[in-house]
Amino acid sequence: MAWGKKKAGVKREPKFGLPEALANLRLSPDDRVGTAEDKPKKKPAAKSGGGGGARKSRSKSRGGLRGLITKTFYWSAVLCIWGVLAVVGVMVFVGTQLPPIQSLEIPKRPPTITIVAADGSQLAVRGEQAGTNVALKDLPPYLPKAFIAIEDRRFYQHFGVDPIGIARAAVANILHRGVSQGGSTLTQQLAKNLFLTQDRTLTRKLQEVELALWLERKHSKAEILELYLNRVYFGSGAYGVEAAAQKYFGKSAKDVTLVEAAMLAGLVKSPSRLAPNRNPEGAEKRAQTVLAAMNDAGFITDKQAQAAIAHPVYTVKPNGAGTVNYVADWVGEVLDDLVGQIDQSIIVETSIDPKMQSEAEAAIIDELAAKSVKFKVSQGALVAMTPDGAVKAMIGGRNYAESQFNRAVTAKRQPGSAFKPFVYLTAIESGLTPDTIRQDAPLDIKGWKPENYSREYFGAVTLTQALSMSLNTVAVRLGLEVGPKAVVRTAHRLGIASKLDANPSIALGTSEVSVTELVGAYAPFANGGLLVSPHVVNRIRTAQGNKILYTRPSEPLDRVVDPRAVAMMNTMMEETLRSGTAHKASLPGWMAAGKTGTSQDFRDAWFIGYTSTLVTGVWLGNDDNSPTKKATGGGLPVEVWTRFMRAALQGDTPQPLPGGYVGGGATIAEARPRGDATVVNVAPANVAPSARPQPTRTAVRPEAAAGIDGWLMDRLFGR
Repeated sequence: MAWGKKKAGVKREPKFGLPEALANLRLSPDDRVGTAEDKPKKKPAAKSGGGGGARKSRSKSRGGLRGLITKTFYWSAVLCIWGVLAVVGVMVFVGTQLPPIQSLEIPKRPPTITIVAADGSQLAVRGEQAGTNVALKDLPPYLPKAFIAIEDRRFYQHFGVDPIGIARAAVANILHRGVSQGGSTLTQQLAKNLFLTQDRTLTRKLQEVELALWLERKHSKAEILELYLNRVYFGSGAYGVEAAAQKYFGKSAKDVTLVEAAMLAGLVKSPSRLAPNRNPEGAEKRAQTVLAAMNDAGFITDKQAQAAIAHPVYTVKPNGAGTVNYVADWVGEVLDDLVGQIDQSIIVETSIDPKMQSEAEAAIIDELAAKSVKFKVSQGALVAMTPDGAVKAMIGGRNYAESQFNRAVTAKRQPGSAFKPFVYLTAIESGLTPDTIRQDAPLDIKGWKPENYSREYFGAVTLTQALSMSLNTVAVRLGLEVGPKAVVRTAHRLGIASKLDANPSIALGTSEVSVTELVGAYAPFANGGLLVSPHVVNRIRTAQGNKILYTRPSEPLDRVVDPRAVAMMNTMMEETLRSGTAHKASLPGWMAAGKTGTSQDFRDAWFIGYTSTLVTGVWLGNDDNSPTKKATGGGLPVEVWTRFMRAALQGDTPQPLPGGYVGGGATIAEARPRGDATVVNVAPANVAPSARPQPTRTAVRPEAAAGIDGWLMDRLFGR
């Protein structure tokens, strides 16, 4: 082959004598310097027939998705970090509003006021925490488990705050489009009860969380549960399981049954609405829910749950009218004056007689239940006290749960004719006697024309007859004769503290007084003329150590009425019960006296009556001062008084009233030998006790009346 010939299709480059390794070096087009136009253009990918392009596209997509995930994770982490920092900042801020955590202590129970009767029995307990502490180990096991099952199923698993419970509650609330569940743990509830208010604010909720965490760190689960059970509110003023068990079931929390335990646990949701003594059906239905929750949690068996639901056995303590709470309220009002601010639990010993209190409550409630519709009377009050002013029973209304307004102490009403004894006493002290004659005839005082209830007039009558029959014209004449100001002074001297208007109508009881002060003002008639101050507290001592804080002083009572005047007044007011307006009152074997009263338009009906050992007043009417349907003092009030007094005095030895007027200015004590214990009231010699003057409907002109009427006309009209 010749040197210069080429092989077909093979290009040969000159080697210029270089070695083989160097001679084969070549430059690619990309290695050469040149313009973009000089560089070879990439061929477009084939539209079909090859898989390289698809693979490159899928690779690029995976790379974009991976970047998106990375960015999402990154920014999520950033947001989480900022969120945590924000939460920490908020918690720090909320923590600054609390006392230093290290200084927080479980607060002591606020002081309680235990009110006891004269016999030492408990009447009422007042104070924010009324129940006594009970140890967790002393309670039946199913009692705390009932609370855990219905209030905080994960109590032993969480650290004070339960995120799972919160999430569950949030989902349930969203589904129900309202608040159907709460996410608070028992620890959070305890923190709220111990340290915080009941305000529904975000700040309070965050404080609750912080305090719950602190409680869990400082106390064991058993300690937290015990604290919770002794501090939670169960309605009707009962705090703690012991107080609630006593309130609703009349037994200790140590003795409650399974159903009773479930009922107590169910109360926490809505204490006022589900109280078994007010809403037994609602309380029982809620108890069934608790029993089902206990079964679901494995705390009781299916058999126990079914038996308890199908045949619940429990006894709810009757709610009753709770009238003793009127006494407790009155005690609370006077405590500040007696011992000042209370910083420790105390026991208040009162003069209340539990038997009398019960009888008074029954008398008021039963009589109103039977006749309130007939007479359009809705409320009543009763006060009974000894002649030295010690209150033995007080009813401030027919039902304390319905109305806490104390009509015996706070309400002031017109006493009507029940005020007349002060008019007659003023007249007696001015020199008149029960035998004095005055005219019962129409009277016109500058256009005011007082009338008798029956609109009948009896002419010449004795003061005894006039008072026993409650003749208005005679009372007005006497009031004008002695002067309205003198009548007011007499009433104030005997113990009436209310403002009295010194005008002619004062004789008919137009100025308002309270039941308690009116009964107290009658006491001098029963004790011989001594001023009393109605009282209920005998002694106050501390619950721990029995330190005496107050003892009622035993000072002698001041005389405000002469014994002779007392004797005359008792004679006249005894006749009221014999043949007068209170003739329905009957106390076999007892000497009793008193006076009825009916205000204008029958708005108030009164009877104040007394023996030598007990003074009792009854008022009936309506809170809105609306007229009754002709309820008079001689009707319902006398019936209530008689029923109560017979029960209250049962078993006591009858004693005579002080004095005893026999006519001619002498008293029984002066007319009979000493030592004669048998005292019989004798009416004035010239008037038989039961003799009633014959009425006349003939109008009598005032100026035609004899004696005092002419003097009155001259005094009033200058004639």
